[in-house]
Amino acid sequence: MNDSTPGIRIRPGSLSDAPAILDMLDAAVVWMNDRGNTEQWGTTPYSQKPGGVGRVERYMTENAPHIAELDGAAVGAMVLDSGPSPQMPIAPAGEPERYVRLLVTDRQHAGLGIGAALLAHAVEETQRAGVELLRVDCWAGGGGELVAFYKRNGFIPTDSFLSGSWPGQVLVQRVR
Repeated sequence: MNDSTPGIRIRPGSLSDAPAILDMLDAAVVWMNDRGNTEQWGTTPYSQKPGGVGRVERYMTENAPHIAELDGAAVGAMVLDSGPSPQMPIAPAGEPERYVRLLVTDRQHAGLGIGAALLAHAVEETQRAGVELLRVDCWAGGGGELVAFYKRNGFIPTDSFLSGSWPGQVLVQRVR
């Protein structure tokens, strides 16, 4: 349970959570597209993208997935790893780190602090592992709303990058 977000419980994820995560990702694509954002994740539902289902299944079996629940239903997901995706043009940290590889919330429950609760949990998990560096990368396009979200949650922007034509931003948080 996260005290800052009443009613939200965060638990370890498993392969059985993959369908719920794919549903959240598909809904996020629709939500972004409805707001004119077709650049961040494109227009194809995530579950129909080549490799999309396999990627989520790997997240559930090869990484450290965490599921946010509200009244027993999955309403958010976060995946932690020991570094960035090898597909991203991001330099290694040069020290032990935890890396947020995926953060998605159910758009039907927007505004409840689910993403913030998952990020607070990432800080706790990073501390529990005895690691001091937590990093994340995100889409830096549009009006910078996603970068601003991470900044509100204690992250500091460091390196900008391009993945093809996709503008990205790496952000860090030191935890102790």
